[in-house]
Amino acid sequence: MHAPLGAFDDARPAADCLDLLTAPVVGAVRAWSGAVPAEQLIYVDTDPRIADTAAFVEHHGRELLDCSANCVVVAGKRGGETTLAGCLVPSSARVDVNGVVRRQLGARKASFASMDTAVGETGMEYGGITPIGLPAGWPLLVDSLVVDMPWVLIGSGSRRGKLIVPGKAFTALPGAVVLDGLGV
Repeated sequence: MHAPLGAFDDARPAADCLDLLTAPVVGAVRAWSGAVPAEQLIYVDTDPRIADTAAFVEHHGRELLDCSANCVVVAGKRGGETTLAGCLVPSSARVDVNGVVRRQLGARKASFASMDTAVGETGMEYGGITPIGLPAGWPLLVDSLVVDMPWVLIGSGSRRGKLIVPGKAFTALPGAVVLDGLGV
């Protein structure tokens, strides 16, 4: 199969690679429904040593920076309560944690979740966290620029492999809220 972007040697529907995905991602792929068919969730096998965005685009081509997104876990706190959320922004941007995220979560304070919290709560590997398969009940804040991308390269739940997904697919994920200016 030919990947819709990039030049990857191994591209297959994610449903055909469940053994390469983490348990939460497997569950989400198996339960996939909506306007974007599950066959359009493409898995590309990649070297886990170059999973971080800078190393990845250096190896696979700088043009991928314009069509990739990162998912990070944030923690909003208010009155002793903590709300965890996923944030999906273009890889060339950073999450506006103290502005857009804090306001959207109704938090007094917001910050990036610790690595232990992000990994422990998602069941995914740090550096590979993906919006597909986040815990039930979590808000998923998605920058509108990501939704407008025809195809988006994201993590697969582990440092090995990436997913290529139509941008519009993120609007149908559980808890998804599309926001302008989430990435700055």
